[in-house]
Order: sequence, then C-alpha cells, then structure tokens
Amino acid sequence: MQKEIVIGTRGSELALWQAYHVKSLLEGIGQTVQLKIIKTSGDQIQNLSFDKMEGKGFFTKEIESELLAGTIDLAVHSHKDLETDQPEGLKVACVSEREDPADILLILPQFVDASKNLSLKKGCIVGTSSARRRAQLMAFRSDIEIKDLRGNVPTRIQKLRDGHYGAIVLAAAGVKRLQIDLSEFIVVRPDPREFVAAPAQGVLGLQIRSTDTALDALLQNFNSKNAATEIGVERRVLNQMEGGCQLPLGVHCIHDDGKYKAWAALGNENGVKRVYAESETHQGLADVLLKKFKAKNPTIKVFVSKKITADSLFNPRFLGDNVTVFGEALIGFKGLDFATIPATDWLFFTSRNAAKHFFAQNIDIAQQKIACVGSGTAQEVAKHVSRIDFIGNDVDVKKVGADFAAAVGKSTVLFPISNISRRTVQLCLPAIQCVDFVTYETVERSDFELPYCDVLIFTSPSSVRAYFKKHNIAEAQKVIAMGPSTGQELELFNVKQYLLPKMTGELGLLDCIWQ
Repeated sequence: MQKEIVIGTRGSELALWQAYHVKSLLEGIGQTVQLKIIKTSGDQIQNLSFDKMEGKGFFTKEIESELLAGTIDLAVHSHKDLETDQPEGLKVACVSEREDPADILLILPQFVDASKNLSLKKGCIVGTSSARRRAQLMAFRSDIEIKDLRGNVPTRIQKLRDGHYGAIVLAAAGVKRLQIDLSEFIVVRPDPREFVAAPAQGVLGLQIRSTDTALDALLQNFNSKNAATEIGVERRVLNQMEGGCQLPLGVHCIHDDGKYKAWAALGNENGVKRVYAESETHQGLADVLLKKFKAKNPTIKVFVSKKITADSLFNPRFLGDNVTVFGEALIGFKGLDFATIPATDWLFFTSRNAAKHFFAQNIDIAQQKIACVGSGTAQEVAKHVSRIDFIGNDVDVKKVGADFAAAVGKSTVLFPISNISRRTVQLCLPAIQCVDFVTYETVERSDFELPYCDVLIFTSPSSVRAYFKKHNIAEAQKVIAMGPSTGQELELFNVKQYLLPKMTGELGLLDCIWQ
C-alpha cells in the first residue's frame, strides 16, 4: 500500500497501547501510519454499569461509524468489545496472538484470606461492572459484596488504592500490556477454565472496510489463525445467545493434546450454569455447548466420597436445585505425633490431610520452600504459611511431578505422607532428593450407609476400596474418578467406564456430572 493508514482508537491508556502496537507492526513492514482518537459512548457515560446502558457496542459504535465514513482506515479493538455480527460494510481482517485470557483479582493485603476460594475475606467489597464477573464471583463466594466499578485500568486501580474496594477484577491482558506495577496488592489469577473468561478476552481485533482488499492482504502478515479458531468457537456461542457485554457469559476454548476443549459459564438468577465440551475439530463445538446450555438438567442424586464443607462448590449455585449431594468420607485419618522434621530445601504436600496433620504439630518450617498439588491443598496450606512457591494444577499427578522436578533441580524435598501413599511425585525425582515422612494414617471405614445415587464421585483410591466393601456399581450409574490413580483402582474392581476431570479441584469434578 502507498497511502498513509489512519488508525482509529479510543483514548484510554490501554486502547492507545493497542493502537501503537499495531502502528509499530505496520511501520515495521514499511507503512506510514497515524492515529486518530475517537470518544465512544462507553467512554462518555461513566455513571452507569454496562447492564444499565442502552444498546450494544458501547466502545465501538462511534469508531465503526468513522470507519464506514472513510475518515479512518483501520480500527483496533479489544476483540471482546466487538459485536459478533459485524455492521454491513465492515469486517475483522486480523486477530492478534492471544495474551493471557484470564481475569485477575487485585486484593488489598488486609482483605486476603488465602484459605478461601479466590483468597477473599468474608464480606470483602469487590469492584466490577461486568455481569459475567459478578455472576461468577457470587457463585464462588456468596459472602462477599459486589460494587460497580467503571473507568480505565489505571483509574480502577487507583480506586482500589484509595480504599473504595477491598478487591477489584481486571483482565490480565490489559494489566500486562500496560506493565503496571502491582507489588502493593495481592494478585490472584483464577484459572480461566474455572473463572471462565469473556469470549475473545486477550485478543485484539483489527477491523476494516470489507472493500479494502489491499489493507486486508497487508494485515494477513499479523493474523493468528490459532487464536482466530479458538475465539471463533467462543464468539459463536455468544452470537447464538444473542449477547453482548451485558450478558453474564464466559466461554474459553483451547487447543490441547490434539483436541479443542471449551468451557462455558452462564450466570442466572440462582447462580451459574457451567458446561464443557471437547472435539477433535472446532467445527460444531460451539453448537454442542449451546445444546448443553439449553438442555434441562434432570433431577439426580450425587455421591461424593468426602465431607462437604460450607466452602464447598458442591452447592446449588453451581449444581442447581434439582441436584441432591451426599458427601460422606469413606476413610478416616489419624495424625501421628512428631517433634522435629528432617532438614530439606522443600516441603511438598500432596493432599489437604497431609497439610492438616503436618501443621497440627506446630513445627517450625524455617526457610523451606513450599509446594503442593491442587487448589484444595493450597487452600489448606495457606492457613499456615504466607507463601506457596509451587502449585501443581494438573489432574495427572505424574505431570505435576515432572514439572516439580524441573523446578527444584538438585534440591532436597520432604514429603509429609500417609501410611499408604502411592508416592507418585517422589518417583519423578531422584531417590536421593526425596525424604518421605509419615505424618498420618489412613483407615478405611465400614460404618457407613449410602443411598442409591445416579452419580458416584471418588476422590481417592482408598475411598474406592472402602466403597466396594459394602456396595457395587450399577451399569446405569455414572462414575467419576478424581485422578488417574483413583481410576486405576476402579479398574481393579472391573469398572472400566469412568470419567476423569479436565482440571484439579471441585469444579473439575462438577463439570463431569453433565459431561
């Protein structure tokens, strides 16, 4: 192209970063570029939350009007702000590589409770004007308060700094792009599969006139086909739900292990409905999610082989009122007394119980680094320490072990374990680096009576053995194993059909119920 390219953009710090980023890319291939700042209705109306503003396209409509009028040639948007149906005469010619798609919570230190979901203290005031974030926050933590929060990224952070909120929620991508110093806050990054991100979050959308074939061809130099495929799934769900910024919908799609995997969460008056789907092709994946959203879940009974606590996510906000949950621990635990521990560089906790019984002895852990498996174990460990240096979040503990081995190098590691530990992580390290330390005993119970349940969720190999001492599994019952070791134990009892969650923690198990 010979003529100067005019980029239209909003005037916020983040929008300007995005526009200058694209300007730099174009100049790198010999183009002359200038910027034009355009105010949108979303910028001008700051006293209303998005769900109270009329219409759609709060941050794009005025820019698109100038693009159609020919006063600009290219619009750079946060792709999640764009309507899924493009105005006649416009198209998204290019999407960027995806930055971190997650939301993050910035929390003032005095409002942190790392032993709770999302690390928020009870009663914490959390700032957001996103209906999606609001719905998921309240599903995770009904004991917090949500307060509207508007303004650009630095303005929102300043409002937190000034004490108007105990915490706020932002997109990780925007904070990273602006390179904002967050050292004064506690930063919590929920997994975007759990706290499901907005469709296309973290991706830039480059919009042009449909007739501008020369610019279209030029922009293909920067187009990410992988990102375009993944957000295509996400945005089709949004499109078919006829939603915009005000719809409490999150959709997150990834290409992993040769499959397209997608999580979606839709807020409703009672909580959040989550659905999951996977396929070897992206085609039709959005329609599977939509079908699951529209399906009415049957009335069922679910058994979980653990105690259901007040903080548990096995509650109606995630499961609905037509699911009855029976939580019963089929194994018991007996803590062992000890006064000292061997000196090592690391402590690795593989379960909540390992942490609970270890810290019950009030042992001084000095300068050891701390590691654990899963968010549940991390919450228990956080009750006793101020930091955790490694958290493995893969369902396959062997993969966690491999990642941990790479992280620790030649350091020595103490493993507080039960008397029947399978030592999965230890087997990933040289034996000379591992010190096993039995801190509690596991005892299989037989003094329980369970009703018939449509879904059986087993959280350990021991619970499988205890269950089969008194019960069998019918063909009609759906069986879910917390991880591969639990699944292998089920196979010893001739249970071949069972589901494994796609992520650690209770939400991974919950997603399997309707899979």
